[in-house]
Amino acid sequence: MTLQELRYLVALADHGHFGRAAEACFITQSTLSTQIKKLEDFLGVTLFDRSLKRVTPTPIGKEILQAARNIVEEAERIRELAKHAQNPMTRTLHLGVIPTLGPYYLPHALTLAHKKHPGLRLLLREEMTPQILEHLVDGKLDAGLLALPVGDEALRVEPLFYEPFYAALPAGHALAKRAVLKVADIMSEKLLLLDEGHCLRDQALDVCGAGTAAREEVRATSLETLRQMVGMGLGLTLLPALAVDAAPRVSKKAVEIRPFKSPPPGRTIGLVWRRRAPFPETFERLAATLKAGLPAGVEAV
Repeated sequence: MTLQELRYLVALADHGHFGRAAEACFITQSTLSTQIKKLEDFLGVTLFDRSLKRVTPTPIGKEILQAARNIVEEAERIRELAKHAQNPMTRTLHLGVIPTLGPYYLPHALTLAHKKHPGLRLLLREEMTPQILEHLVDGKLDAGLLALPVGDEALRVEPLFYEPFYAALPAGHALAKRAVLKVADIMSEKLLLLDEGHCLRDQALDVCGAGTAAREEVRATSLETLRQMVGMGLGLTLLPALAVDAAPRVSKKAVEIRPFKSPPPGRTIGLVWRRRAPFPETFERLAATLKAGLPAGVEAV
């Protein structure tokens, strides 16, 4: 049993297809098949069910797969330690970002990170929270920028900032006559929400009450769509602070923004990575850099 065979095992489990896994490993499909069969013969067990459309680990295969992931991860840690011993900020990171944060925070964060750490290369993937957490665990992502809390003990969380929510109202709405709102003011209003899967949807329901979901008639897939719907007079919504001043496609005359009475509702954004990740200093220093240069409109935590 070799480390390379364990890498092939992990690749096949991730891709669920011999051809795609072989391509990812830069070998032929026949070579991958031979190596997996060799590993199965050595262990004396069948690791994959090949009768299904997607190649799937057997029950014992799943247990062995988890151990294999740990071994491959530790081997990668050794390689990273040797490679980046002199400068932990000279490396490539795969970073996941939630859609309600990415367009509004990433330009600022990337500029800040590149200026402070020019050797750090960030490859970005915009995904919803469940997918980011899944890909952090399976190693497809190195870190994630998302809304807290995160309840996985295998992950380390570094809070960065608190982002307050604002009310976005149709022009001429009765509540627009007030300079500051209370959460109670919008409890009986028609609240426009993002589609299922967006963490901001759940946060809005936490603020306004679960009964809000029963009153919704339409849902949106992005904050900009929500803003347009508000401008059309279909209802009101909550916007995170960083999205408020983003260049909207909707005229500011069509949507009026009002703050909430202090302390305002909002969300905490943090940087999340695996506790067992190679070279944790990279993530710690990146988090410190981001916290030291926060954009206007958010509060340090």
